[in-house]
Amino acid sequence: MKQKRYNQEFKETIVELYRTGMPVNQIASEYGVTEVTNYKWIKVHSPIEGEKSLTLADISAIQKENLRLKQEVEILKKAMTIFAKK
Repeated sequence: MKQKRYNQEFKETIVELYRTGMPVNQIASEYGVTEVTNYKWIKVHSPIEGEKSLTLADISAIQKENLRLKQEVEILKKAMTIFAKK
């Protein structure tokens, strides 16, 4: 069975419908998305309590960017040692 792919806008629409009070089972039946998937999207796109409102998607993007920056720093450190020897 081929897995369906949904774009970000569709996912956010589903989450907004839930926030306006529409029950998850009704959303699932109307849009053909399972309840489990709906709850997953709601969890990912709901703000986390704190000073700033971040979603799990935001945190994931920040972690990926952090990893990329750490890798760049390591590459630059290696380049510095090569050029320092010359």
